[in-house]
Amino acid sequence: MEKQKITVRVAGKSYTLVSSDPPEHVRRVAELADRRLREMELASGLPASQIQTLAVLNLQDELVKAQDEIRELKRRLSEAPA
Repeated sequence: MEKQKITVRVAGKSYTLVSSDPPEHVRRVAELADRRLREMELASGLPASQIQTLAVLNLQDELVKAQDEIRELKRRLSEAPA
């Protein structure tokens, strides 16, 4: 799929992204990011820059855990009897 520009809003700001992913996917990612930032803002009352940093750390934590789980599942699958 060829790259296209998609404009999304996250944390009250517009961003024009260039992606080869379907626009629906890019919009969904942006909506989830926006929702997470709003939830963190309401729960913490911290400044936007701190919330964004914490959101990145939380997402990276989730990514590392998911990668570890995938690695473990692949290991189990390779050891499973045929």
